[in-house]
Amino acid sequence: MSRDNDKAEGTIAKRQKLANGSARATQRTPRIFAPFRTVGLVAPTPVPFTSLPLGKTTFQITTSVGKCLHTYDLAKGLNLVFLTRPQTPGNITATVAWKDRIVAAWDGRGTESRVEAWVFKRGKRVGELEMPIDMTEPITKMIVFGSWIAGCCSNRIEVWKSTTYEHYTTLTPTAAKKESSSSTLSGGVCNMPTYLNKIFVGKCDGSLDIWNLSTGKLIHTILPPSAESDSITALEASPALSVIAIARADGSIVLHDVRKDMVILELNAKVSNNPITTSISFRSDGLGAGEDGTETGIMATAGPSSGDVTFWDLNNGGRISGILRGAHNPPAASGSSGGISKVEFLPGQDVIITSGIDNALKSWIFDSKSLSSIPRILHSRCGHAAHVTRLSFVPTNSDGADASGKWLMSAGKDQTLWGWSLRRDGQSTELSQGNVRKKAKKLGLLGKSLETERSTTLEDLKAPEVTCMACSLNRDGGMGASAGGGAVWTNTTSKKGPADASESNATGWESVVTGHRGDKYARTWFWGRKKAGRWAFESGDSTEVTSVAVTVCGTFALVGSAGGSISMFNLQSGILRQKFPSTLTPAQARRIKMSHAAGTSNGMKTFALGEGKHKKAITGLMVDGLNRTLISCGLDGKINFWDFLTGCLQQEVDWAPMTAIISSQYHRPSDLIALSCDDLSIRIVDTETKKLVRELWGCLGQISDFCFSNDGRWIIAASMDSVIRVWDLPTGHLINALKTESPCTALAFSDTGEYLATAHADTVGINIWNNRTLFTHVPTRLIQDDEITTAIIPTTSGEGGQGLINTAFEEDDANEDEPHDTVQSLDQLNTSMLTLSLVPKSRWQTLLHLDTIRARNKPKEPPKPPEKAPFFLPSLDKSNLNNSAALPPPSSEEQQQTALINKAERSRISKSTPQASTFTTLLHNTVQSGNYDPFLIHLSTLGPSAADLEIRSLTAQELPLFVSALTYRLRQKRDYELVQAWMSVFLRLWGESIVGGDDDDGGGGREWNGELRERLKEWRSEQEREGKRLGELVGFCGGVLGFLRSGR
Repeated sequence: MSRDNDKAEGTIAKRQKLANGSARATQRTPRIFAPFRTVGLVAPTPVPFTSLPLGKTTFQITTSVGKCLHTYDLAKGLNLVFLTRPQTPGNITATVAWKDRIVAAWDGRGTESRVEAWVFKRGKRVGELEMPIDMTEPITKMIVFGSWIAGCCSNRIEVWKSTTYEHYTTLTPTAAKKESSSSTLSGGVCNMPTYLNKIFVGKCDGSLDIWNLSTGKLIHTILPPSAESDSITALEASPALSVIAIARADGSIVLHDVRKDMVILELNAKVSNNPITTSISFRSDGLGAGEDGTETGIMATAGPSSGDVTFWDLNNGGRISGILRGAHNPPAASGSSGGISKVEFLPGQDVIITSGIDNALKSWIFDSKSLSSIPRILHSRCGHAAHVTRLSFVPTNSDGADASGKWLMSAGKDQTLWGWSLRRDGQSTELSQGNVRKKAKKLGLLGKSLETERSTTLEDLKAPEVTCMACSLNRDGGMGASAGGGAVWTNTTSKKGPADASESNATGWESVVTGHRGDKYARTWFWGRKKAGRWAFESGDSTEVTSVAVTVCGTFALVGSAGGSISMFNLQSGILRQKFPSTLTPAQARRIKMSHAAGTSNGMKTFALGEGKHKKAITGLMVDGLNRTLISCGLDGKINFWDFLTGCLQQEVDWAPMTAIISSQYHRPSDLIALSCDDLSIRIVDTETKKLVRELWGCLGQISDFCFSNDGRWIIAASMDSVIRVWDLPTGHLINALKTESPCTALAFSDTGEYLATAHADTVGINIWNNRTLFTHVPTRLIQDDEITTAIIPTTSGEGGQGLINTAFEEDDANEDEPHDTVQSLDQLNTSMLTLSLVPKSRWQTLLHLDTIRARNKPKEPPKPPEKAPFFLPSLDKSNLNNSAALPPPSSEEQQQTALINKAERSRISKSTPQASTFTTLLHNTVQSGNYDPFLIHLSTLGPSAADLEIRSLTAQELPLFVSALTYRLRQKRDYELVQAWMSVFLRLWGESIVGGDDDDGGGGREWNGELRERLKEWRSEQEREGKRLGELVGFCGGVLGFLRSGR
């Protein structure tokens, strides 16, 4: 009964998707953007890497990126070969590799899980270690040897069997804790060759325990040199039997003979302020030491307090043979991470692997013919060392050679500029700023003989942090572009005299321009060559560069400064071409001064040459596609429209003092600019009319970044309240909002509409999201504050995310797609509006041409008899035919009885009355009820053939009723094209009968023919009235459009 009432009132109740008998109340999934994957992570955590020899040809290096492991192949240039799935619920705290497996321990105390350790093989989880019930401490170090797996916690050591993963025993040291430390163990643990079932455990009081894992007993304790000794930070067994290297927190390193319990060699004992050593490794190929490098005895040490690797020659009392300065970035004041987490010589190789907390993994090789004791770089895999501050998808070339949406450009607080390939991870690379290490060596920052001097940071040798960037690949020469041969950013080439543009004209020139924090120069980059360019453009007033832009043609770069000046440079020659406003000659300045004194004005505000300069910093520069107009905005609240060629101000939009403009975005296809203001709003301006068309509100924090969608329908904005909002420009509605764990610092939307890229403050990776609207319908209704979705952040492995195919076939969420309130179901918005039907166009068009379609589909030839059966098919059994022929004929009584049955059956069928169709029944019911709606609804549901048959089958008494029904619907101004189609078919079938006045029913024929003609006259008058009304409306609209389009 309630359903009938809902239909009568025209309302539709909200549906609910039920699961297990109740309405689903789980966390909403994002309606527009689905998590895909994360790029840019190599080794961002302090968890040391683990290496594994793969036969005799290569090694596999595995790093931790949080909740996932990355495995790289050394022989393939550190290419990524495996990612572990599923990802761990908590952050990984320790890893170890043995045979073909990797054990990863993770800390689940912050989640619903507890501390556990999983076993992976070729990226897939194959088992897990059995954990004791009282296990609450995270595992900080793991080793595997023999049949044992040992994990070191802060106060205990857990032991498992490596064959079955069963928990064997728990070792609990009883040493006294230091007052400054809440743990007993310092995390240093190792084993020694030939020492069966023995492990060495370092403690916070400086002592070293030796445990037997098989019996679970403490065998011996190596006491520290004194009671004030610091904790042990690193342990490593040397190639010499019974000798172990011990590093302590005071920076001292000793080589201890375990069998004799005595110190063999002591390093850094008398040097103060030594950096802490957390990683030790010994070279095992028997080379590198001695005067000629042919002796054994090289040890490498490193720590998190610097980016240097120290190499020790342990012969003749020990000495520093070399220091690899700046192997990784040291910790910087700008917030970028640094230091070295682990250094390791590969067994039997002259290759050393280092991983840093700066999100880098590098391999170094010692040249056999070189006298240098410092290795050179072999391979490297890196990423941003600090969080990303700027993102931009690289646009496509004019000829489409570089597919759009493939490359993503990013800049971070670590003063680097990166290009990320979304198709092949190995193609991602940092844009080179020149040989920074060579520059540092010339300046004396990378000295070879400095034993006690700390490594000087290399930040000063890099360009400052990128604050703005622009790109156009239309004149980018790719790898063949001429770099000029000179030093980068010096505005010079290797040739003497002015720069020759002929060579660059043939090969292309720079395509990327960046502005930097606190720097008055805008710098150029070669995108194809992935390196710094020739030019450094100085701002017009020598203040900091705050905004840059590149024209679509790729020829000109525009630079805006904090002082309000705008300069245009030629990217091919590096020459200043124009200033905005243009520079005045003394004569022009006098004329402008005289005109102002005279006060001449024609009622419209006009701008002379030299007028219109911004009073505050430039926050946005945009150029139209034809290089006719330059649009600038600034903190002074003004939007200026400049003539690109003359530098003269054409028009100005002033919002001061109401608001100041923080940043801007330009969507060239739609000629719309979006402006982020300091009142937490985003305003949209049409560049054609110079009018404000939209104001978007809703951000509760400062807007960090925003962008247009590829088609210009959406504005996606990120604010410091950790919410990413999406507005629909045609409606002005907020249609989606994602709540993230940390604020989004930068975002970008691909030109193909496939991806949204976001960067966040708590990670150095870049999150990629899929656009679900390419494959499924997404409503654009206004959402409420309680509908903000908590986003599931993408992962490096892609787990928990959605690929393009999965997104396409994902089941739509009924609770998300449908509005919360009941909606009014209306067949017609207003009774004065002419409304078309919802019937498919093909149906009523087929009805109009049904006779033509039937004639065309009529077979041209009669059906042919079937061919004879092949010879190999069996024929009918002749014996059965003979038996049937031998049956006796039926008797006369049987024949009479059969004839009587057939006659009775024919009599019954002839006497039965035919059943009236639904079409006829509903049509006759209209005489009594006067309501034609049920009949017309049924007629609209019939197919073309069925509708044609019903109209042909109308009787003489039904013809007037049918015309009255069509006239009724025409008065309602509904189903206009469908009513016209029905009437056209009706007149074609019955037109001759109406005109000729056929009298098949005797005298009754005149009555129905006269009534039918009266009904047709009513139809004609109604049709003429509606046609006249439509003609007037169309004429009025045409006149308005013509007036708006006219140039008068």
